[in-house]
Amino acid sequence: MKRLFFPLFSIIALILCACSTNSRTDQPSFSESSPPPSEITESQDPDFRIIKDSLGRQVTIPSEVEQIVCVGVGALRYTCYMEGADRVVGIEDYEGKPSLSRMYQYVNFDRLSSLPVIGTNGEPNAEEIIRLSPQVIISSSYANVDSEALQEKTGIPVITIPGSDTTLDEKAYETIAILGEVLGKQKRADELTSYLHSIQADLDSRTNAIPDSEKPSVYIAGISFKGNHGFEGTEAYYGPFELIHAKNLANDTEQTGAFNIDLEQVLNWDPDIIFLDFNGMDLILEDYRKNPDYYHSLTAISQGRVYSQISFRSYASNLETALADAYYGACILYPEQFADIDPEEKAGEIFQMLLGSNPYPDLKEAGYEFCPITLGP
Repeated sequence: MKRLFFPLFSIIALILCACSTNSRTDQPSFSESSPPPSEITESQDPDFRIIKDSLGRQVTIPSEVEQIVCVGVGALRYTCYMEGADRVVGIEDYEGKPSLSRMYQYVNFDRLSSLPVIGTNGEPNAEEIIRLSPQVIISSSYANVDSEALQEKTGIPVITIPGSDTTLDEKAYETIAILGEVLGKQKRADELTSYLHSIQADLDSRTNAIPDSEKPSVYIAGISFKGNHGFEGTEAYYGPFELIHAKNLANDTEQTGAFNIDLEQVLNWDPDIIFLDFNGMDLILEDYRKNPDYYHSLTAISQGRVYSQISFRSYASNLETALADAYYGACILYPEQFADIDPEEKAGEIFQMLLGSNPYPDLKEAGYEFCPITLGP
């Protein structure tokens, strides 16, 4: 049942939610290692079901959901991971611009770019959403809107997902579980969850027992946050490095997340290996031309131990790129433990699983590839 008459739907939804709330007495318990899936409650009307979203709201949705819109950071990204791009009937304006930095959008661009605009950067246009009449609104926790208020204003059920702005955390897995239930794609949710757990376990098992004394120190530069940054732009607890237990020198500061560091501190650290994020390369090269002596004072640069990271932050974290970055970083930092891994092939495998295709050749053609980087002559 794809099209609903809003006043009648609202009355049914209120009755069903009240019945569900009154009838629930026990909450299931879940282990910390496995995030709870959202909860489906059977409705008395076979055309509807009730789902518990990430905010704990009991939301009545149609039994079969074929038309949705996505609001806020991560909503469309994870919907694409869940092979639900064909159900999207409207997009935020930012998603209509071609970009290799958001590969979920790149591989689905032909379809997505032709859709009507329903808002911008987490700020939905309620009138346009009503005009398109989707069955469900998927809203991430990063959206600049109250889910209950948006539901009341549009008369359309709103399911909130947590989204994720890092690599593999509990929010990522919970988002996949909720979307699997909303879209009726539990098999895809199980497949994707199992695959991501295997990636996480593989990276961890190869690196967690390496003593810090045997790890090279590493510095990541060119990290984007609130715009592009040069060599001073770094990140403590950088997601791909955390997955491989890298000896990230920025973790020794009192900072968390991305920040600008005093370049004299980097000189004092003199990292064994340096990675450069492509987002900051223009600024890094510009600064290198002005001050080449500084850069060649760093052992990693003078001895050719500088490598790339493909930017994974665009409208928050793009999981497939972050995981590919982790494998490439691991191949450089721990060549013995990752001797059987070809980082380009692994990237292609990850992209194929999450995106349904492998755009790594397109990245490479555009100059974004896993490779050593030489600064200067």
